[in-house]
Amino acid sequence: LIYVLAVYVNVGGQYHVLGETNTIAVILVNGFAEMIILGIPLVLGLLWNKWAGGAAGFIMGGLYYVAQAGHYNAIYAGAGVTTYNFFGDISMLYWIVYGVIIGYMAGALTNGSTNFKRMIGAGLTASVIVSVLKAYLNYTISLAPARQMAQDSWAQDPVLAVVTNFVPLIALGVIVPILGKVMTWYGIQPQRH
Repeated sequence: LIYVLAVYVNVGGQYHVLGETNTIAVILVNGFAEMIILGIPLVLGLLWNKWAGGAAGFIMGGLYYVAQAGHYNAIYAGAGVTTYNFFGDISMLYWIVYGVIIGYMAGALTNGSTNFKRMIGAGLTASVIVSVLKAYLNYTISLAPARQMAQDSWAQDPVLAVVTNFVPLIALGVIVPILGKVMTWYGIQPQRH
């Protein structure tokens, strides 16, 4: 699935079957990556505890930060632009914080409960808070090219900006608690000793 998304669906991929400027392709590829990176800490926070969720968020967010910063540095360097260093971008560095927040907050709000309503509430709360923080930082303090893209997106089509900023993580806040609840039915969850 990751290979298919990267090669066939990604707008920068080799074939980009949905088109070079298709919003759905961007949501599928980048949103899916966000869901993996933030879904692991969320599920550990919901099923185990806040500390496991926060620690997993730190690890996953750190890996995503290094990968994305290197990726964007390579894209800009390949285009001959070397004035931007995405490793120093605070909004990019905040991926570590997003992972910690979503995992820790989900674990703190559920407090070990596997009540489905509580899990959905915790997942949605943590996801929406991370979405708001991410949208705010991209709009205000990210590096100039990313900040300009975010500001243009909100100015030109606010509905599309809301969809691309919030839909992937709201979907995550619903899908992961459902997955977590199904995991509890089959006894597939971390055990406390």
